[in-house]
Amino acid sequence: MGLLINIDNGGTLTDFCVVDGERIYRTKTVTTPYDLSKCFFEGLAKASRVLYGEEDLLKLLLATDHIRYSTTQGTNALVERKGPRLGLVLANVEPGRLTVEPRAASVFAALIGPRVVTLDGDVEEASLESAATQAVNTLAAAGANRIVVGAGGANRAVRERRLQRILLRRFPPHLLGALPVLYSHDLIEDEVDERRIWTAIFNAFLHPPMERFLYGAEQRLRDYKTQNPLLIFRNDGDASRIARTAAVKTYSSGPRGGAEGSRALAGHYGIERLVGLDIGGTTTDLCLVEHGRVRSHVRGRIDGVITSLALADVDSVGVGGSSIISVVDGGIRVGPESVGGAPGPACFGLGGTMATITDAFLAAGLLDPASYFGGELTIDAARATAAIEANVGQPLGLGPDSAIAAMEEAWAQKVAVALKSFAQVTPDTTLAAFGGAGPFVVCRIADAAGIRQVLIPGLAAVFSAFGVGFSDIAHEYEVPLESLEPAALGRARMLATERVRRALFGEGFALEQCELEERLRVGDEWLPLKGGRVPAGATGKAKGAPLALALKATKRLPRASLKGRFGSQRPKAKAHGTRKTLTDGTWQALPLYRVEDMTGGARGEGPAVLEEAFYTCRLAPGWRFECDASGDILLTH
Repeated sequence: MGLLINIDNGGTLTDFCVVDGERIYRTKTVTTPYDLSKCFFEGLAKASRVLYGEEDLLKLLLATDHIRYSTTQGTNALVERKGPRLGLVLANVEPGRLTVEPRAASVFAALIGPRVVTLDGDVEEASLESAATQAVNTLAAAGANRIVVGAGGANRAVRERRLQRILLRRFPPHLLGALPVLYSHDLIEDEVDERRIWTAIFNAFLHPPMERFLYGAEQRLRDYKTQNPLLIFRNDGDASRIARTAAVKTYSSGPRGGAEGSRALAGHYGIERLVGLDIGGTTTDLCLVEHGRVRSHVRGRIDGVITSLALADVDSVGVGGSSIISVVDGGIRVGPESVGGAPGPACFGLGGTMATITDAFLAAGLLDPASYFGGELTIDAARATAAIEANVGQPLGLGPDSAIAAMEEAWAQKVAVALKSFAQVTPDTTLAAFGGAGPFVVCRIADAAGIRQVLIPGLAAVFSAFGVGFSDIAHEYEVPLESLEPAALGRARMLATERVRRALFGEGFALEQCELEERLRVGDEWLPLKGGRVPAGATGKAKGAPLALALKATKRLPRASLKGRFGSQRPKAKAHGTRKTLTDGTWQALPLYRVEDMTGGARGEGPAVLEEAFYTCRLAPGWRFECDASGDILLTH
């Protein structure tokens, strides 16, 4: 088996996890939002140095079987409203149906605005051709450079196909200046017009920024003679090559990587209820794994608007290691704005002047400039202190130590409040803390939330990238059903099979090489179709409900194996030294334990500092830790 490279492109840092048989390597690089290909290839070059002791990108890529990539590029484009000017053609759907919810009205105003035209999709051909032509010309004149077509009603698919034939004839795509047109039924099947059309709108908006970068990166990888195409990790937990991936499927895919890693972690350690706490540079992402499954929504929301997509229940809160901490109306405000990786926290010395929690933890002595970021990134305590005094201390009339303590309290409380509102805390709840900032003061967060057990993965700093590695190549297609009669099921099965076969051909695999799974949708409820048999009780539920058959084909890919167990007798950990840190308003010399020194397993208790190349954790009094052979750490109170 060759190398497996998993990449998670975040707003502040981009994480790389390389699986080489039983060994796992990781590294990070600062995200370059102005050119994502820069941090993409810089990170790969760093990974080659980690593996080979010297930079040899060609050797790394030639030894690699698969590269799986997750990116926040699409998510960030939507948040920042950086995308194409969309035009919308609606057939037998009133625009007001798309803006009933206040949030939907706000997003519609931002992405579509006045660029919307309605027409009757049932008129005779000549009249429809005239109306469709006028609609496109009107939208183009209004500044639209990409068009979405959505039809409604029982004959919605027929109406969209009629419009597609007409517009292809009137505006051939091979002509210069032809506007790209997306038809909602080409993207997804959903009998609820509003959800389906919104899904198409989001896909059209996200497509251009994703396309430019990803195809450029894939072409550069081809220049290195990589064995297989770049795989894009999707928000459904699976992966596919760029040409077979809808842009909307990349939305929130990074947090889904953390959720998949949490699911694997919970399964390995037999944890029934695990809350994933992923604190990166820009956001805190929360997920819940119960009984081996990631909690998900059958119809997920994007930017607060309900769509046709099933999405993991991930709550993203604007608080992270690079979140701006400021004083507003006499109180401390944490985020949601972030300084990202450029200019970054003030201590980075890249021009940033705003205060962040990273600056606070450096000024408090928790972070060591010599070891931070594996010793590869220089951080300046003087710059951090200056930013804290200017942005927090002086406005509140606090000295440096009091300002740092107030920043930590506000930051930890915002995370804890988000955690408690996301998931009910039960006695058997375990918190998994990961991301570069996840372990910082996780004991304080857990105490505030009422959680008494915390798990810090050995790969905490790159855990979402690690989780991306649990994905397989998969495609699923849904076909509407007329009824549950065998003949109707057979017709739908044939159509779904042909669609899946074509998708797999584009991936380089035959249908016979894959695992197949059939499901029956009754309304918004999914039921398994084992052996092609309709499950008991489905017929009764099907009366008056929309029906569909879905076929999923999965090509399994190699993945890392989890090792290590807790509960064994461990030797007492040996302190690497001490670290003088500001804790609860006083400076204390705490024992410092290096995770790399505990490879065979160890135990200890707080107060203390646990440190690894890419993360640091302050262990509070009353908390104990156990490190197993894999480097995973269990904290208990």
